[in-house]
Amino acid sequence: MPPKALDYESLNENVKKVQYAVRGELYLRASELQKEGKKIIFTNVGNPHALGQKPLSFPRQVVALCQAPFLLDDPNVGLIFPADAISRAKHYLSITTGGLGAYSDSRGIPGVRKEVAEFIERRDGYPSDPELIYLTDGASKGVMQILNTIIRGEGDGVLVPVPQYPLYSAAITLFGGSLVPYYLEETANWGLDLNNLRQSVAQARSKGITVRAMVIINPGNPTGQCLSEANLREILNFCFHEGLVLLGDEVYQQNIYQDERPFISARKVLMGMGLPISKEVQLVSFHTVSKGYWGECGQRGGYFEMTNIPPQTVDEIYKVASIALSPNVPAQIFMGLMVNPPKPGDISYEQFVRESKGILESLRRRARIMTDGFNNCRNIVCNFTEGAMYSFPQIRLPPRAIEAAKRAGKVADVFYCLKLLEATGISTVPGSGFGQKEGVFHLRTTILPAEEDMPAIMDSFKKFNDEFMEQYEDHRGYSRM
Repeated sequence: MPPKALDYESLNENVKKVQYAVRGELYLRASELQKEGKKIIFTNVGNPHALGQKPLSFPRQVVALCQAPFLLDDPNVGLIFPADAISRAKHYLSITTGGLGAYSDSRGIPGVRKEVAEFIERRDGYPSDPELIYLTDGASKGVMQILNTIIRGEGDGVLVPVPQYPLYSAAITLFGGSLVPYYLEETANWGLDLNNLRQSVAQARSKGITVRAMVIINPGNPTGQCLSEANLREILNFCFHEGLVLLGDEVYQQNIYQDERPFISARKVLMGMGLPISKEVQLVSFHTVSKGYWGECGQRGGYFEMTNIPPQTVDEIYKVASIALSPNVPAQIFMGLMVNPPKPGDISYEQFVRESKGILESLRRRARIMTDGFNNCRNIVCNFTEGAMYSFPQIRLPPRAIEAAKRAGKVADVFYCLKLLEATGISTVPGSGFGQKEGVFHLRTTILPAEEDMPAIMDSFKKFNDEFMEQYEDHRGYSRM
């Protein structure tokens, strides 16, 4: 009997090739241990509310009223909800076609897209066109839609920073394209080397691959670095000369933990470079409500903005967006609130600032606690997390540990992370899931556990690491460097 369409052996090969380490072997084992009663600290994914971050009050109040509009007719509504939340809820309901239970425009509610455009103009100092902004179910859906538009087959390549967020490798594989890695330099705080970039393109072309796009993740995931204006200029010049579309993953733009390198958008730098580059380089920028001090991952709200994309291409992107009818409508309201939060003088302003500032200041302290904690561990070196939500320490594994991993049929950093999980309940992601140089090993952990729990978590990690190194280290001179 021939295999049926959904038997494993007859599935789409691209589906079988896809790998997504953030929810891979480590996560599945952690879930098993949790079912067995072990306390698990899930630091494998940037999911702030799951690790105790409190939702901001104002957006939840507004969306609650939009979800239950009959509350607005209750004479006591003003006793429970602040007047500015009531006013904003009425505004959003007035610009929907039937409330939150009705489909919106396939590109998103026009009024919310206008708010996004105004936010971008305030941020960058250059006008933004709401017609070139599409609201999406999280930034990931937008990234996948654009990659699907770019990739025509396995002969098409996309430059992706390594280490990279596995959304990109997974989506490129799924759509049948080729990932072209460019390695970030760990010893230069995960900096970008333009010569390395040129070599990556030349190598890909020598294999018959047409490089069509370049991805930047700024601030970096998993590496946490912030790109300087000079870096961005180099990248945009490179894209101009190579004819590449630049995909700017800027979802962590609120998550900055130092003052030397503030976030600056690729679009702002592009617009400031003047003709011909400012009108020639094709750019798609992504943002989300899932990160920053919002952390509303479960709401699935995001957007992408297109710059210098031809109208006919925009029409094709709209056509594909319309297949899904509408992005998640409550998430669109969250996006509107993120880009247009309470202003000075509003009733909710002081509470909003207090809550958001408290979250960011705590994240800044946690970034420092975690970096210092890793750097105090034997055979571990870690760059400071300048931005985003992660630490990405290098684990200098002794040769005996690498041999033990081989015998167990595991990649060495997977072996280490599984041992860490079993011993401490800390669920991380091995560096091999993000890509890394041959013979170098890392793990990624979020900086999201509660601040008061962080010292105990780092003590637990250090105890495990000391015992692991003691077990596997060759005491005849092996050192951390």
